[in-house]
Amino acid sequence: MQSNKNLTLLHLPLSHWVAVSAYILLTVLFLFFYPGFVEGSQSATVWLNSAWNPETDYEHGWMIPLLSAYMVHHAVKELKGEQTKGSMHGLWAVLVGGLLCLLSVRTQQPRIAIGATPFLLTGLVWCYWGWHAMLKCAFPFFFLWMAIPLPGFQQATVGLQLISAEAAHHGASLCGVETILQGTNISSADGKWDAYNIVGGCSGIRSLMALLMISVAWAYLADSLSWWKRVILALSAIPLSIVGNAFRVASIFVCAEYINPAFAGKTWHDWSGLIFFFPATLLGLMLLHGLLAGELPFIHKRKVVTRKNNAEQKGEQA
Repeated sequence: MQSNKNLTLLHLPLSHWVAVSAYILLTVLFLFFYPGFVEGSQSATVWLNSAWNPETDYEHGWMIPLLSAYMVHHAVKELKGEQTKGSMHGLWAVLVGGLLCLLSVRTQQPRIAIGATPFLLTGLVWCYWGWHAMLKCAFPFFFLWMAIPLPGFQQATVGLQLISAEAAHHGASLCGVETILQGTNISSADGKWDAYNIVGGCSGIRSLMALLMISVAWAYLADSLSWWKRVILALSAIPLSIVGNAFRVASIFVCAEYINPAFAGKTWHDWSGLIFFFPATLLGLMLLHGLLAGELPFIHKRKVVTRKNNAEQKGEQA
C-alpha cells in the first residue's frame, strides 16, 4: 500500500479490490445475518431495528445511518482530487473492531457488535487511503454510535420530568394561568381542568435525543465554523430541548385554560411536538448557527478601510 491513489476502489489493484470486497462482505454477513444475539434468534441489525421503539425513546434511530451516509459522502467530496496513501497502521483499528465482534459473540451483546462497526470501517479507510482520509471519515462512522439505545437510559427521565414540570409551571404563570405544582403533577389553581401528570414521555428525553442527533450532524456539516463553535452548536441541543419542551408542556396548560381541556389533553398534547416543539428548536439552531458565523442581519462585520500611500494619491491626482 505504498502507491498514492484517489479515494475510490477503482484505483486499487485487483488483489486489493478483492480483499476490500471480502472484508465488506464478511462485515455485512456478521452484522445482518449472524443470528447470535437475543438467545440466538436475531442478528445485530435485526435487534437494533426492533430496539428503535417508543419504550427506548429511540424512534428516530433509523435516521442516524442515513445521516451518517450523507456525512461520509460529504467527507469524500472534500477529499476529491487529493492523493491518498494507505497505511498498515489501520490494521490496529481493524483489530479493535474484530475483538469487539468476538466479545459481542461471547457475551451475546448486540450493542457491542454495532459498536464495533465504526472501528471496522475506519480501519478499512486508514489501510487503503491513509491517515488524512481516515480523519475525514472517522466522525461520520462513529456517529453511528448514536443509533445504539443505551441500557437504563430512561432513568434520566426522572430528573427531566421534574425540570419540565417546574419550568412548565412557571411558563404557564407568565401567560396568566395559575397552576399548583405537586411533584410532577400540575393542576389548575381554580379547578378549571383536571390535573396533568408529567410522565416519562413528556420529560423531553425523546425530543432531546432526536434534537441531539440533528445538532451533532449539523455541527459536523458546518464547515465554515471553527471547532469550538461547532462543539457549542452540537451541545446546544441540550438547553434548546429543555426550554422547548417546557414551553410545549406550558402550552398544554394554556390551551386547557383558555380553549378546551379535552382538546389540550389529547389533540394538542399529541401534535404540539410536531407543530410547535421541533420548528421552534430548529429555528433556535439556525439562529445560533447564524450568530456563531456572524451572518445574522443585526451583526455588522467590521469594514476594512485601506489608505493609499502618498505616492499613489499623487499619481491619481496627476
